[in-house]
Amino acid sequence: MKPLADHASVLRRIRGLSVAVVHPQDQDGEELLAQLSRIGCDVHAAWPQLETLPDETGLVLMAVRPETLRVQYPWLNRPGTPAVIAVVTYESPVTIEAVLQLDARATLASPVRSFGLLTAMALALSQHARHQSRERYIQRLEQKSAQQRIVLQAKQLMMRTRGVSEDEAYALLRSESMVRRAQIEQVAHEIVEAHKLLGL
Repeated sequence: MKPLADHASVLRRIRGLSVAVVHPQDQDGEELLAQLSRIGCDVHAAWPQLETLPDETGLVLMAVRPETLRVQYPWLNRPGTPAVIAVVTYESPVTIEAVLQLDARATLASPVRSFGLLTAMALALSQHARHQSRERYIQRLEQKSAQQRIVLQAKQLMMRTRGVSEDEAYALLRSESMVRRAQIEQVAHEIVEAHKLLGL
């Protein structure tokens, strides 16, 4: 279970958060903007297109309407995209599919009420942070695995070309990395690339 301090930091972050709102300028939209302002957010509104996100945007609230279904948002579903909350007026297979395509971290029912917005924001930010943490962890694992494969390739090349054992090949790699004050993975990568270049 997450420490209470982590949850408190999410709530503190909401005040002063830069929020992009993609919503029609109707009564519902005005209520949404008013609530965000009362919370203390820095709000940027647009409809229906939003080519680029304002700097430092930490959250996007997006109305899922027929007008938005065919709109392409260049910033959406890319690395660094902030958390998205989908604002939905009704449930249908098309609406649900649109919400899933947005990769929304939370939903908010329309018409917007005074109750629920803050909870949806906290949930979206918390889930998004966990997702990003998982992605970074997976990237580190993939990078480590790739580095291990390179070291293995370099050892195999040295075993074949120098007629040494696996342990001896690794000792040679380690010795070279110490002499050059470089990571063993870097030395291994250069060996593999040199053999590719020479066509060996």
